[in-house]
Amino acid sequence: MATLLLVVGVVVGIAYIFRHVVVKGRQCTSKAKLHGKTVIVTGSNTGIGKTTAIDLAKRGARVILACRSKQRGEAALEEVKRESCSNQVVFMQLDLGSLKSVRSFAESFLKSESRLDILINNAGIYLQGRTEDGLGMMFGINHVGHFLLTNLLLDRLKECEPSRVVNVSSLAHLFGNLDFNCLNTHKALGLGTSFTEVLQVYSDSKLCNVLFTHELAKRLQGTKVTCYSLHPGVINSELARNTNSVIQILLKPLSAFFFKNTIQGAQTTLHCALQEGIEPLSGCYFSNCTVKKVSAKAKDDAAAKKLWELSERLCGLA
Repeated sequence: MATLLLVVGVVVGIAYIFRHVVVKGRQCTSKAKLHGKTVIVTGSNTGIGKTTAIDLAKRGARVILACRSKQRGEAALEEVKRESCSNQVVFMQLDLGSLKSVRSFAESFLKSESRLDILINNAGIYLQGRTEDGLGMMFGINHVGHFLLTNLLLDRLKECEPSRVVNVSSLAHLFGNLDFNCLNTHKALGLGTSFTEVLQVYSDSKLCNVLFTHELAKRLQGTKVTCYSLHPGVINSELARNTNSVIQILLKPLSAFFFKNTIQGAQTTLHCALQEGIEPLSGCYFSNCTVKKVSAKAKDDAAAKKLWELSERLCGLA
């Protein structure tokens, strides 16, 4: 009996340490106040995007909630205002799956807002399909939409420097590969619809985020605009809402214990947006509020440049 109790005690102790040290992870320690500064957070009607927006609003920032759904965006607007006790929060409609919508958002923002200090490209989707421009859904929303948005807002970021661009990627980028033949032929990262094929396309899109950040940092040299990509952790959020119901049921008990909640998951985003002294690390990839080394394919200069030029053509910027 004593042995059994000892074993149970050890298991519970290990589980507690895992949950509160490994899963919880580090916290953003910056005490920065953001009064007079303006931040855009894409996909901020749910998950870590909404939690990030609440934190930034609490710090005094004017926060733009850039979301596709008007109904969900306006509901989030009321919640963010309530939770942050701030009225400096605005909802603006943005559909990253529509290049027309991205251009319209940027035009409206530049007309109505005089500042942009931090751009957080947080929105992401896990779903095959096509955007209205004929791009693969995850390529179009997770990468191309944010690529266009960032480029359209770069001049304003430079005017307000020092400023930052934060791209929310994922550890999944480690498994990503870019097939430029497929991209040029089909305007998609992959065409398969099986579980493994969809996961591969998602991973590919997250590799795009890291390569985009790598190339953007090179192009921003000589300015005081810096950029960072990051893995937020494995989050118990709505990202998997488009997966089939069986997978969602299987994930529930796992996510409850092994996944970060949205507050824990927002910490590395906040670190990249706020932490003092990380300017020399522009272009780097962060995880658990710490800069991490990336694989050769995630800092491949030729691939990053090729992806940039392809994205420019698809957006009509070239």
